[in-house]
Amino acid sequence: MAARSVAKAPQPRPKPNVRMSDALKLVSWGGAYQLSQDKAYVDPYVARNRGLNVSWDSDSPNAVSVLRKGDATARSWDLVDVVAADAIRLCEGGQAERIDFDRILAPAPDGTPPSADFGKFLINDCFVPQIAYSTTIGYRTDLVGRQRPGSICDIFDLRRFPGKRALEKRPINNMEWALLCDGVPESRLYEVLATRRGQDRALAKLDTIKNHVIWWSAGAETPQLLADGEVVMGSAYNGRLFSLIADHGLPVDILWDRQVIDLDGWIIPKGLPADRKARVLDFLYFATDAQRLADQAQYIAYGPARRSSAPLVGRHKDLGVDMKRHIPTGQGNFATAMLYNYDFWAEHRSAIDSRFSAWLKR
Repeated sequence: MAARSVAKAPQPRPKPNVRMSDALKLVSWGGAYQLSQDKAYVDPYVARNRGLNVSWDSDSPNAVSVLRKGDATARSWDLVDVVAADAIRLCEGGQAERIDFDRILAPAPDGTPPSADFGKFLINDCFVPQIAYSTTIGYRTDLVGRQRPGSICDIFDLRRFPGKRALEKRPINNMEWALLCDGVPESRLYEVLATRRGQDRALAKLDTIKNHVIWWSAGAETPQLLADGEVVMGSAYNGRLFSLIADHGLPVDILWDRQVIDLDGWIIPKGLPADRKARVLDFLYFATDAQRLADQAQYIAYGPARRSSAPLVGRHKDLGVDMKRHIPTGQGNFATAMLYNYDFWAEHRSAIDSRFSAWLKR
């Protein structure tokens, strides 16, 4: 994302008239991601609000079903971390609060309103994005030869880059990349993919490498295939590739061209009591400002969802590497990024899945 000039830190959010709750129940995913949230903004928020009791429930994978059920567990949740697709379902279903972003979130350090700072990552009226992660291409620098891949279309170039590839066993991302590399302009990509003829065209392009592809379903598979030298390149989640490079020192690099961005962020459950909602809004203002989102990238290789956060990203706390080079929204990485098309795949997923599965069996 393009960096903005940084002038001064945003002012603290004015305290609400209603008393704020002394407890905050957050819901997230556990593991390294939840730890990055703790370190980047929960710990400093608690330090500013002595006596506040923050607790976690690592049940984000089941957030949609729990909130739709509306039982005691759901009623105990104050703020829930979800992927963007689940935020859309919860917003449409009325289980998430609608938000006036420019009223309740911090402006950028230069005064830019939050709605402009988050930009196209504000996918609906309920979702406050925190991080951008992506499906992109990793490759073995010692196996691709003297030339390095520079375009997503190098996946389809068996002459310059011979060897096995790894691709996810689903149409999403693969169909888009195939059409782009068959000459479809990005502006018409989903118009073409919505048609049977366009789907045929994408599958025909994938046919050119089908016999050289190892298909994966679990996120750990491509990193392992790269580590073992079984593939020269393959699609993977950017955080998994970062681990190969930074944690394990393997000869792997990332091709960021046409990475497909997905989002993770907060929703406020519908119907919170006034004191709990006041606490949630105060925490959101703090936890999603430019500095706090930049701080999260010190612990995990996801990009902050605000443009103004980009120049504030520093080095990894443990590894010491410059994280600007390793996050999807880092300078130079984001230029050709594509945001996952939530509306298109919600409408067309079932039909295209069927066609793709039949093609795989041919």
